[in-house]
Amino acid sequence: MRDEHQSAHLEQLTAKLRDRSAIIGIIGLGYVGLPLTLRYAAVGFKVLGIDIDSAKVDKLNAGASYINHISAADIARARANGFEATTDFSRAGEPDALIICVPTPLNPYREPDLSFVLDTTDALLPYMRPGQVVSLESTTYPGTTEEELRPRLESRGFEVGREVFLVFSPEREDPGNPNFETRTIPKVCGGSTAACLEAGLALYGPAIDRVVPVSSTRAAELTKLLENIHRAVNIGLVNEMKIIADKMQIDIHEVIRAAATKPFGFTPYYPGPGLGGHCIPIDPFYLTWKARQYGLHTRFIELAGEINSDMPHWVVGKVSDALNQRGRSVMGSRVLVLGIAYKKDVEDMRESPSVELMELLRDKGAHVDYADPHVPVFPRMREHRFDLSSVALTPQSIASYDVVLLATAHSGFDYELIRKYANLIVDTRGVYLERQPNVVKA
Repeated sequence: MRDEHQSAHLEQLTAKLRDRSAIIGIIGLGYVGLPLTLRYAAVGFKVLGIDIDSAKVDKLNAGASYINHISAADIARARANGFEATTDFSRAGEPDALIICVPTPLNPYREPDLSFVLDTTDALLPYMRPGQVVSLESTTYPGTTEEELRPRLESRGFEVGREVFLVFSPEREDPGNPNFETRTIPKVCGGSTAACLEAGLALYGPAIDRVVPVSSTRAAELTKLLENIHRAVNIGLVNEMKIIADKMQIDIHEVIRAAATKPFGFTPYYPGPGLGGHCIPIDPFYLTWKARQYGLHTRFIELAGEINSDMPHWVVGKVSDALNQRGRSVMGSRVLVLGIAYKKDVEDMRESPSVELMELLRDKGAHVDYADPHVPVFPRMREHRFDLSSVALTPQSIASYDVVLLATAHSGFDYELIRKYANLIVDTRGVYLERQPNVVKA
């Protein structure tokens, strides 16, 4: 028989989530938190967004967006439905649910950096109250929710599963992908206790078409890592195949297109100049770090990481070879990098391999510029600095460069114009299907 106090807190919480009178608190209003905010607002919940960036908060409260694929009209609709953004963590007692969507990067030693998650949790704790559900969505190693968050909640005197409820439900956002939206992407959820899982399912059920329960927070944490390691390993495989194909003078993109016609047993993955984004370059290291605590060496995962990490150096080697064949060196050459976001048709610069390409070329003495319709001015970044603005692509500007390095294949580029006027193109994305005298595949 369920404890009376547990029953009262859980039943009151789930009832408020069912009738949508609950207030949803979302901490971290970036590429994960903001779409989730809009979804909850769209289905009738009042949403309180909390972020440490006052500029973001001011924009949102003014009805403006800072993410390209989210329009000001989307923000305005959420505001009309009661959405409010704040930097004030003392308001954390107002929501019935606290969904944490903050970064989980790596430290300089390629180890997990949980400072954003732990600092956020510590900032919320003094203002929490019984009857709240806390959900962590940030990608992390198995055990984080139980080993780090649960003790913090219990240090405040809360009994997890009776007074407050704790779940892990990994984000699955794919910025700029028009085929999916927050509502249609199934949501995995694991609870710290059975009652916690019940609260988590009640939290996500009204907003997401399909919620997938798993047996524990650790299973949910590992699910997210498996998803992204699956991609990282397969991209590592196809990047290695690219190098082999290049030595054999075979176009790997032609081979992938042909293999993809097989209707079973093959999923196409595509090579590139390296891995980018907030997940795939980082998440494997969260598992390899945790696995070492169990005396395990994740050889397969780490090998893929080595191959993917070497890709920018391999691409710069191809640029150097292509210039040498035309009687030029990298030093003193003018290089235009096409696309500096980590993937096509977004402005997201996190872990973009394009930036590493720019730095490697600059270090070799090249004069480097970039063109990216989604990044008009090179942003402030923690580890990278360029005082540059995007170059307008005209016949004259394209022809003024010794080499155009196609790094991110945005749909907005006029590839025929670029092919016609570029002296040399190094194509890392397989955009140019036919052999061209001024195109080198990399």
